[in-house]
Amino acid sequence: MTDQKKIDILRVTHLRGPNIWTYRPVIEAWVDIGTLEDFPSNSIPGFYERLIGFLPSLVEHHCSPGVRGGFLQRVRDGTYAAHIVEHTTLELQNLAGMRTGFGKARQTSTRGVYKIAFRTRQEQVGREALVAARDLVVAAINDTSYDVAAKVSHLTEMVDDLCLGPSTAHIVDAATERRIPSIRLTDGNLVQLGYGINQRRIWTAETDQTSAIAEEIASDKDLTKSLLKACGVPVPEGELVKSAEQAWEAAQEIGLPVVLKPYDGNHGRGVSLNLRTQSDVEGAYALAYRKGGGSSVIVEKYIPGNEHRLLVVGKKVVAAACGETLWVVGDGVSTIDALADLQINSDPRRGTTEEFPLNSVTPSESGEIILELERVGLTPQSVPGKDQKVLIQSNGNVAFDITDRLHPTVAAAAALAARVVGLDIAGVDMVLEDATKPMKSQRAAVIEVNASPGLLAHIKPAEGPGQPVGKAIIEHLFKLDRDGRIPIVGVTGTQKTGRIARLIAWLAHISGKHVGLACSEGLYLDGRQVEAKDCANWEAGQRLLINRSVQAAVFENGSQTILAEGLAYDKCTVGVVTDVGWQSALEAFDIQDAEQTFKVTRTQVDVILPSGTAVLNAADPQVVELAELCDGKVIFYGMDPHQNAMAEHRAAGEQVVFVRDDQIVLAHGPKEIALLPLASLKPAKASQPEMVMAAVAAAWALNIPPELIGAGLRTFESNPRKTPY
Repeated sequence: MTDQKKIDILRVTHLRGPNIWTYRPVIEAWVDIGTLEDFPSNSIPGFYERLIGFLPSLVEHHCSPGVRGGFLQRVRDGTYAAHIVEHTTLELQNLAGMRTGFGKARQTSTRGVYKIAFRTRQEQVGREALVAARDLVVAAINDTSYDVAAKVSHLTEMVDDLCLGPSTAHIVDAATERRIPSIRLTDGNLVQLGYGINQRRIWTAETDQTSAIAEEIASDKDLTKSLLKACGVPVPEGELVKSAEQAWEAAQEIGLPVVLKPYDGNHGRGVSLNLRTQSDVEGAYALAYRKGGGSSVIVEKYIPGNEHRLLVVGKKVVAAACGETLWVVGDGVSTIDALADLQINSDPRRGTTEEFPLNSVTPSESGEIILELERVGLTPQSVPGKDQKVLIQSNGNVAFDITDRLHPTVAAAAALAARVVGLDIAGVDMVLEDATKPMKSQRAAVIEVNASPGLLAHIKPAEGPGQPVGKAIIEHLFKLDRDGRIPIVGVTGTQKTGRIARLIAWLAHISGKHVGLACSEGLYLDGRQVEAKDCANWEAGQRLLINRSVQAAVFENGSQTILAEGLAYDKCTVGVVTDVGWQSALEAFDIQDAEQTFKVTRTQVDVILPSGTAVLNAADPQVVELAELCDGKVIFYGMDPHQNAMAEHRAAGEQVVFVRDDQIVLAHGPKEIALLPLASLKPAKASQPEMVMAAVAAAWALNIPPELIGAGLRTFESNPRKTPY
């Protein structure tokens, strides 16, 4: 093609909660493909070949054909640029290590302009991937160059910097499997699991049950050892020293060989093993002093055996791994540094980032290895003779799973060590001759108890099966019948939804709960107006969900909020829909009529829990259609009990709310549960029976007794300034 084609990104919106596309956060982008509307992919010479040349992994995309290679079949047969940008965006995220799969592309009412929606786990990465995908597709169309490797490398760096770490993500995924919602509270690894009063918090392998005192004890190696010894946990004999001279004196008193390690160290940093000479001990002291930030150093009796890391969660060991000894074999030409690269770092399991179960080894950059080499008269730049074996690490790389082979007495000793220190999650380092044998039959000792232990060696070991440590942590935080949720009510429509939300919140509060409310009339806690502005938005909703005092929450969700931000919660207990009302403001989102508005409104019903209830206005035929989309129960409300939807629903033994003889009637099948006289309500409420019925039905769905509902109706004040505290 002689003329250069282009694709313009018109606007990008991050929908942070459930939305018209899917239950998960997505990025929605509007793109203008311009003249490419007249050029489907099969009409552009060489485009297919250039696209798969750039991204051969697109073959894994099934797309509508539902088979491997399905998307490429669509490209071959002819599809449009926006659809191709969508898939390319997803694949660039996948290649960067942020796995995603959901994507859609739909035409708007403007020719050549499409909406693209794609799943992303991190907004900035998603936005960057979108621009990169647009540029790549344009390059393939116009037959120009594009450096895919450089862009994927950049996106990978962003994923490493901005996304949850693999250990935290593993725990969050385990929570998701249990249908426990999560909220990322910072740009780091602090995550809330659950909502309101039922929430728990994690920070990688720390929880809100992790004691600060226990963490301090764990960081004090000498104190840890004395407590463990007092409680019968085997520990190596040792002494705290403050100079190299003292270290050598202590080593002689304890008896060679010895181990030196930092007083405030953890995770094996600055630890030197099997030291037998004065020069070894003094060199190891300098290393431990430096790695420990200038604190004291511990000299301990060396116990022969292999290093093991046991992960204790709660009161039991849930995973165990052992270390390995590393050697290189000389070729008579290469330095030890070079041999390490050739013989150790070439292992695909090794790398410098958290995704690799084993670390890369560079002898010249490791004080521990340099000391090990110096003990045999070598340096990292030495060239060993052909076939000469050189020890690089006597222990370390604790990433070989042995969980299923662990002897019960070994596990019991580790669990006791964690309890003595007081940690709910602990990494217990032990030296064992054989982890499959009883403690009493071997020389064995606990050498460290670590707070915030690394999980990756257990999740993705170098050898052996990965252990479900995330599941174990979730089971520790939440009993098996708990999901961390609180009752949540969402209200959608155009008919006094703000007032309905306020009334529902008041009725829930009357029932004895601390209730949060985010609606167009403000932000409320227990009937107290915290902010007197429109708070029917995602941010205000999140404020309620992270509040540890909130026992139930009510949200007003207008169509504009759903389209611009998504819902603030993932699932709800009750969803109220008053109507499917199109408004001219929705034109800004290319929602042109009531039929399209229906797709927006259904979002509220789609997120109702299977154990929840949809409260639907039977007077609106489109709202009635939503009943079949609900995973839970349905309560219809309306003025006319003989209206078809109401009558059929009641005849089927279901719940309805209606007005008869100036009374609000709660009926469950043929049985009338309660009558609430409209005359007893304040005039403003009595004149708006539809609003009151919607709120009453929602309260009924929350299992609030009718007598309390009646009391709440009598005490509710329309003016927020007069609402009782």
